[in-house]
Amino acid sequence: MASEKKIGRFAQVVSKGGPIEVVTREVAEPGAGWVRVRVQACGVCHSDSVTKYGVFPIEYPRVPGHEVVGLVDALGDGVTEWKVGQRVGLGWYGGHCGKCEPCRRGDLVCCQKLKIPGISYDGGYADYVIAPEVALASIPESLESAEAGPLLCAGITTFNALRNSGAKPPDTVAILGMGGLGHLGIQYAAKMGFNTVAIARGADKEKFAHELGAQHYIDNTKEDVSQALQRLGGARTILATVTDADAMSAAIGGLGHNGRFVILGVPGDSLKVSVIPLIMARQEVAGWPSGTAIESEDTLKFSVLTGVRAMIEKYPLDKAAEAFERMESGKARFRVVLETGA
Repeated sequence: MASEKKIGRFAQVVSKGGPIEVVTREVAEPGAGWVRVRVQACGVCHSDSVTKYGVFPIEYPRVPGHEVVGLVDALGDGVTEWKVGQRVGLGWYGGHCGKCEPCRRGDLVCCQKLKIPGISYDGGYADYVIAPEVALASIPESLESAEAGPLLCAGITTFNALRNSGAKPPDTVAILGMGGLGHLGIQYAAKMGFNTVAIARGADKEKFAHELGAQHYIDNTKEDVSQALQRLGGARTILATVTDADAMSAAIGGLGHNGRFVILGVPGDSLKVSVIPLIMARQEVAGWPSGTAIESEDTLKFSVLTGVRAMIEKYPLDKAAEAFERMESGKARFRVVLETGA
């Protein structure tokens, strides 16, 4: 079904490295298999810098944003899964080709032609977003839209990485970093029943780490992280949410037998890894992307059941550039979210 033409605000990047500018333009109709969503909230993620600075090949102008929550506004031909007025979310996974080897093996988020909102097509820094039907996730009624947004990227990434890491309760799981990803990772690990270790810089973060659910805290400015983890018996999983290659390298030695070091943050430099323990203790260093729409729904349901929430700072859509700067400064506690007022 189609709807009448509408006008909306779009916070777009006009050119590689250019400013984020709010413009008003006509809203398009969704094509076959696509859905138009009236955005209520959109998280501002560090990965939005891909759009701002042209890290991937991008056709400009482009609207960033892949932590989107809103109401279904119009349906393209053939859409059967969603209804107008239904609240939905859109994360990093924005559709797949269905033809490449990962897709044919069911690993849709690793699609070689993966569609990413805000990169492949306009994202959620806007009043409206149009996305493929398959990319949308249902949002639980008990979650506010601004709360749900960050869970569609930072949330699903940490939740999915942990539950696929091979660790089982009450294994020791360490979360390296207590920022936008880390403060969620600590909560998820604790709620999953792991012996949870938080690793960060400074003694001042210890109280907060315990409030998030960590049983142990390691200050990596005062302790050798690897040795501290080995005193706890070695970690079954270390979830690296930071972007500091040195901090990552210093923690890998804390893995125990059959341990897995899972990288979520993207450092600018290479890691230094001692190979012999990897071989002798059958350890792994691996990366983890995000997840599909149904895995977003798993993340949201688990968050509702256990009370996991992102700490957020809210900005109106018209202040998208300011919100992006706040995120990029590293001073936000801990996720920045745009609200449209819808």
